[in-house]
Amino acid sequence: MTNLKVTPSTPAEPDGGLASLRGDCARMVPHWAVPEHAAARPVSPSRIHGVKVPARSARLLDAMSDYGD
Repeated sequence: MTNLKVTPSTPAEPDGGLASLRGDCARMVPHWAVPEHAAARPVSPSRIHGVKVPARSARLLDAMSDYGD
């Protein structure tokens, strides 16, 4: 008879968990450059085009008091 081992499809903490992720991020910090320019200026609404929001998402945001009121 074959001994079949049953393992969960996803581990409790994939790839080592939060501590491993934080360590990876800390090692990447020197590679992330901070822009040297000042904060971005507001853009005129007439220049914003091509943004499509699914109706389902718009309804969801509309139902949230932070956005819809």
